[in-house]
Amino acid sequence: MPLAVALAAALCLAAASDPAERLPDPTQEARARALFQEVRCMVCQNESIADSEAGLAVDLRRLVRERIASGQDDAQVRGWLVDRYGEFVLLRPSFSWANLALWLAPLAAVIAGVLALAAHLRRPVLPDAALTEAEARRLSDLLAGTDGHDPALKSSRDDPNA
Repeated sequence: MPLAVALAAALCLAAASDPAERLPDPTQEARARALFQEVRCMVCQNESIADSEAGLAVDLRRLVRERIASGQDDAQVRGWLVDRYGEFVLLRPSFSWANLALWLAPLAAVIAGVLALAAHLRRPVLPDAALTEAEARRLSDLLAGTDGHDPALKSSRDDPNA
C-alpha cells in the first residue's frame, strides 16, 4: 500500500505545472487555472490550454498569468484573448447575433431532416398501373420471342447509314 501511495504522489507531481510558472498569489493562480479551462488550444483545438502541452498553449498560459498579475479581471483577459484570436479561442463562445447561425444550424438541420422524412412518409403510394390489353399482348410476344423481328437482322432504324 505505501508503494501505491508513493507512486500516486509521484504521478501527481509529474502532472503539476512547473512551479516557476505559477503566480505567487494563490488566488490569482486559481483564477488563471480557471481561465485555462475556458481557452482552446489553437494547435490541439479540442483541448483547453490547461490540458495541452503544445508550445502555443504554454505561451498562452504564460500570457494569461501575466495579465492576471498585472491586475486585469477575468473578463478583460477573455476580451484580450478574443480580440487577439477571435471567438474561436473560447471553448464556450458567447451567444450573440454574430454567431447565431453556429448555435442554430444543428437545430435547423434536425428540423429539416424531420420534415423531409415526414414528407417522404406522407407521400401516397400509387398502385401499379395495369397494362392495357395491347401492351400485355406485346409483352407476351416479346417474352416468347414471337414479335415478328429476327434479332440477327438489323433494322434500318438501327443503322444510321442505311
